Amino acid sequence: MALIPGLCTHRNQAAGRRITIAPNTKSNKSGGREPEKTGSAGAANQIGAGIRIENLTASVGRGARRNRVLHDISCECPPGAVTALIGPSGSGKSTLLRQINGLIAPERGRIFVGGRAVEPADREGVIALRRRIGYAVQNSALFPHMSVRENITLLARYLEAAPDGDWSATRTEERLTRLMEMMRLPLEYQSRYPYELSGGEQQRVGLCRAMFAEPAVLLLDEPFGALDPVTRREIHAEFRALRAAEPVTVVLVTHDLNEALELGDRLIVLNAGRIAQQAAPRDVLDAPADDFVREFLHRQLEGGR
Repeated sequence: MALIPGLCTHRNQAAGRRITIAPNTKSNKSGGREPEKTGSAGAANQIGAGIRIENLTASVGRGARRNRVLHDISCECPPGAVTALIGPSGSGKSTLLRQINGLIAPERGRIFVGGRAVEPADREGVIALRRRIGYAVQNSALFPHMSVRENITLLARYLEAAPDGDWSATRTEERLTRLMEMMRLPLEYQSRYPYELSGGEQQRVGLCRAMFAEPAVLLLDEPFGALDPVTRREIHAEFRALRAAEPVTVVLVTHDLNEALELGDRLIVLNAGRIAQQAAPRDVLDAPADDFVREFLHRQLEGGR
């Protein structure tokens, strides 16, 4: 489909629905969402913990190779929702995800998860935070010398040793069985090793591991990017079913706009380390914030990257 000025309609390949991108109009880049009110820890765990990022600036590398990749980022990821980070390569999506996980200390700004500040210098605080965060990446990152069972239940031994740990053998077994059944992994696969699984099966195991500790937040860095279209659609459906059964706040990094539209409740479009637009998917399509966002949508929906 040729690009034409003005109104343009595409079909979302993943969901089979038609999508219209409006011509350039002014848009609220912040999406106009009020900050969430943080309740008790118990309430946060039921629907996921909200994430708030304030004036975040971050760099990577050292010395002469140090490069600023995030510039004064402020955004929110509502509790219980899927916030999709979308943008071209090098726009800062994965770096922002690592900031939320406490893996990189910001130069300036603050991050709050469930109302608590993420302080990378506070080692014990970061460890406690990560017990509430699930993390899954592209190609699953399973340990090749561990079985499926060992990969999924890896956190159990550490959680049991935690001050508030309560991961008995019975609870571990129940959780393992529940997750494998929800992700349609045969229980007899528990003794298999990653090399004995297909790519889709490995990714399902990775998601089971990320969800094992009943996290309040799930961080996903291109988890479905290496899968073929058929397997990706299947895992998308299983992922939605898993979230319906166990609500959790999700931050999803993806290069694929169709995936972001299918799974996301909210989009944050990044460009060169800055937020170009953040809003509900329909609002981004109806009112692109600027020429970059509009052209990015066109390229993506035309099948490019």
